[in-house]
Amino acid sequence: MVRKTGQKSLVADNRYGSARKKPKKKARKPKRAGKGFLSVVFGRKRKPKTKAATPRRRGVFGWIRWFIGRIFATLWGAGWRIGLVAGFLLATAVANIYISLPDFRGFVDGRAQGSVTMLDRNGEVFAWRGDQFGGVVTTETVSPHLKHAFVATEDKRFYRHFGISPRGVASAVRINLREGRGPLSGHGGSTITQQTAKLLCLGVAYDPQDWKSEAAYEADCRRGSLGRKAKEALFALAMEVKYSKDEILSIYMNRAYLGGGAYGVEAAAQRYFGKSANQVNAAESAMLAGLLTAPSTLAPTNNLQRSQDRAATVLRLMNEQGYLTAAQTRSSQENPALLSKAAQARAGGYFADWVMDTIPDFLGQETTEDVVLRTTLDQRLQKAAEDALDYVFTNKVREGSKAQAAIVVMSADGAVRAMVGGRQTRVSGVFNRATQAKRQTGSSFKPFVYATALELGYSPYDVVLDAEYCLNIPGSGQWCPKNYTHRFYGNVTLTRALKDSLNIPAVKISEAVGRDLVRQVAGDFGIESSLADGPALALGASESSLLEMTGAYAGILNGGSSVAPYGLVELQLSQDNEPLLRNDSGIGERVIRTQAAQQLIWMMDKVITNGTGTRAQLPGWQAAGKSGTTQAARDAWFIGFTADYVAGVWMGYDDNTPLTGVTGGGLPAEIWKETMVRVHDGLTPKPLPMRAPPELQVPEVRHEPPPRRAPQGGGQGQGLGSAIDNVLRGIFGN
Repeated sequence: MVRKTGQKSLVADNRYGSARKKPKKKARKPKRAGKGFLSVVFGRKRKPKTKAATPRRRGVFGWIRWFIGRIFATLWGAGWRIGLVAGFLLATAVANIYISLPDFRGFVDGRAQGSVTMLDRNGEVFAWRGDQFGGVVTTETVSPHLKHAFVATEDKRFYRHFGISPRGVASAVRINLREGRGPLSGHGGSTITQQTAKLLCLGVAYDPQDWKSEAAYEADCRRGSLGRKAKEALFALAMEVKYSKDEILSIYMNRAYLGGGAYGVEAAAQRYFGKSANQVNAAESAMLAGLLTAPSTLAPTNNLQRSQDRAATVLRLMNEQGYLTAAQTRSSQENPALLSKAAQARAGGYFADWVMDTIPDFLGQETTEDVVLRTTLDQRLQKAAEDALDYVFTNKVREGSKAQAAIVVMSADGAVRAMVGGRQTRVSGVFNRATQAKRQTGSSFKPFVYATALELGYSPYDVVLDAEYCLNIPGSGQWCPKNYTHRFYGNVTLTRALKDSLNIPAVKISEAVGRDLVRQVAGDFGIESSLADGPALALGASESSLLEMTGAYAGILNGGSSVAPYGLVELQLSQDNEPLLRNDSGIGERVIRTQAAQQLIWMMDKVITNGTGTRAQLPGWQAAGKSGTTQAARDAWFIGFTADYVAGVWMGYDDNTPLTGVTGGGLPAEIWKETMVRVHDGLTPKPLPMRAPPELQVPEVRHEPPPRRAPQGGGQGQGLGSAIDNVLRGIFGN
């Protein structure tokens, strides 16, 4: 049946009688919270729970697999979040250090102390003090061998890691544990970058206000705690970002301490080999790189053989890593590096120590500047003195003897040319017996007694009676001097009395001219030590140093003028063109007349010609001098000179033990001779500046002091010419 338009459907609207359904309203979505960083990192909003589906059945293995999966998912979820936070914190710390790092050249010189470089009389370097820094070098300016030696020895993966080497750390821990140490004790596995960070003290500069001492500062820099290692690693990473590999290696090569006071490879190359770091060969480069592990112990100036053995190991490493061929390695090992002459001198020894003591501390021991000293040292003469001492003790002193000796060689103006302060010649910073030891001088003091007499008009031919003689000493009683031989020789000239070192005539002359005048003459000649007040003054009862005595003898040689021994000629800051200090001569004011000095030299010449100093005779040379032996032979001296040089020798024990069978005319005279023979090698002999007195037909025996002659010429001698009021009678005779 066709439905008409507009008619209702014949189908029931609701077959079951229920009401017509209303159309559903569209569900309103809940407002979604914004996702922040923390919600992303630490978790997401859980979906609303729905009706749980019926879990499917799992077997035992299924449950285990499900449990492991859940653990892995939990760890992974926490791990990547923690890693992200740690990475952010690490990047922040590295960036903070990175910002504070200067240009790499600002790190190359980290010394807190300046350096002192000493030059000899010819301008050659012979000693160093303080912290040496030879100048900035880079990996491009040094010898390629040196660069390769550093990398091969310290960090063979240097150009491949990012500042930290996990493989190196693991290897170091394994070695430490195998050797029975803690994992972080011993080998550290540090890369060159980490070592450089430690050298830089992690960017903390030394400030005297913050640290008790520089040593405390350096000790803190070397701490190896876990916290310190962590900071070191962060600093290394920042350096890797800031600098290139070659710049990091350049900082390391400039700041590393390489023993002998040398900081950096340039200073070390100059210190040990006398050449620049761009000139060192493979063997020398290996020796320098080998010092990095223990610079003080392995320094070639301390033990050359040990340093060479370490260098041989470095050469092998260089070969294994392809830096040297087998032939080059073998050649370098067979021809190890040797020290320069200056390095062999062990930093100048006693002479350098003495010079340092003569300059202000702020320009010497405590200088913050780089200072250059030009000195009077003659290295040829220094070696001559050292060789002479070694020869005599090796050939003429019993084996095992603890006796000591000292030598000083100087010019007539007081310029010290050589100094040996003990039997150990290649040392520094030790007790110097030439300058620090004060010992009784014995008969070596007698020339100043006779110098006083000659200045007052006495003649070398004047005669004095050598016979028993006693003096009453207030508070001490009677004192009777004796000759060394315990004999008396009757009437003797002043020349013979000095030549044979007779004690009684020396005391009589001293008493005749006045002890005060003798003390004044000796003091004016440069003997600054306290001189004895009693009559034993004439016999050398006072104490003095070898340097003082040798300087006083130089005053006799130069014609009677005082001498101040000196070793410093010029002191100059390295960056300046003009010296701060200068000294051209040690000659001072005149003490005695030239004629008196020349007659005294004539008398002292007889000491060596046929007196107590015959063992000091020099073939082909005129020489004058005087021996000296103190009571119980605790000290033995010989001091003398030629026309060119003055030399003094002392011998004895540090604890004042008496010498056995030794007098000043014995072993000290032989040491003096061996020294002067070597000193004068190759020189043309010159006559002594001496003057013989007019010979008398019949020497007159004087029972009273001779009349005083007015001194000729100016100077101190005029003061000594005053008459003595109360002449002691009976001095020249009974």
